[in-house]
Amino acid sequence: MNQGVETQKYLTVKENTQEFLPYKDAIILENDDEASILYGNHDKNLRLIRDAFQIKLVARNGILKLEGEKGSVVAAKTALIKLLEIVRFTGVLSLKDVEQTIMDVQNDVEGTSRQAINLFQKETFIRPKTQGQAEYIDAIRKNDLVFCIGPAGTGKTYLAVAMALSFLKSGYTKRIVLARPAVEAGEKLGYLPGDIKDKVSPYLRPLYDAIADMMDVGQVKKYLDSDLIEILPLAYMRGRTLNSAFIILDEAQNCTVKQMKTFLTRLGTKSKVVVTGDITQVDLPGGELSGLIDAQERFMNVDNIAFVYLTKGDIVRHKLVQDIVAAYEL
Repeated sequence: MNQGVETQKYLTVKENTQEFLPYKDAIILENDDEASILYGNHDKNLRLIRDAFQIKLVARNGILKLEGEKGSVVAAKTALIKLLEIVRFTGVLSLKDVEQTIMDVQNDVEGTSRQAINLFQKETFIRPKTQGQAEYIDAIRKNDLVFCIGPAGTGKTYLAVAMALSFLKSGYTKRIVLARPAVEAGEKLGYLPGDIKDKVSPYLRPLYDAIADMMDVGQVKKYLDSDLIEILPLAYMRGRTLNSAFIILDEAQNCTVKQMKTFLTRLGTKSKVVVTGDITQVDLPGGELSGLIDAQERFMNVDNIAFVYLTKGDIVRHKLVQDIVAAYEL
């Protein structure tokens, strides 16, 4: 929805509403400089778009004319608009930008939209932006325990929270349980000030941020006060059985093997568990084995348990994050 608003700000679009084929559309560019960057050397970028979406694409006098099957024209125009936004924001356009944009749009066309998450709030939907994210959502729907492993910015936590809210609001589960190991600062919960929510709150900030992005502040507070959203540190899980709950364990690479076992054995009836983490970012002291790494070996071939691996190609934060992750892999 926002994209449509932004598009109107940037582009003047002429649309042919006739129902017969071939379907035609056009984009009017603002000036020769942006046209030159968008087209690429010897129109290489336009040829990539044309071949990827199997359309006729003609550039003349600052106007891009698209013609072909309607779905292909719409997808190609979406790709071109995304590329124009990059040009206008950065002043440059790389081959990597073009190839990634084509892939993203093709993934949307090929089925990521069918994995849209209904938040049941003013027809709000969260949609995956990559094929990997779509597979992640599909795995959560089909399995009771899902491990999602991947680098920062791939949507591991955000999509888990969206699914949790969707399951809660649909009535499939009765509450959301949030957990995260508290090892980053080397502190124990007992030494931190405040009640249990105050103690754990700093560690659960990414989960709070995701929830706040999907619900208004008043609703979040209401859900927390009524325990529809429950904060449950790993240290307090022993002896609990979590029925009819959607349980998220974030940053699971920082769980010990013992903590992971304690957590996983809390699973009750009609519950879903999503475990997220990045096995390249283990902060456990003394080289202790990560419970997430251990879980890969133990449960890889167990029915109703799925492992989803996201990559830097699934990163949907600022485009520099992909390059930063790649740089640290060298």
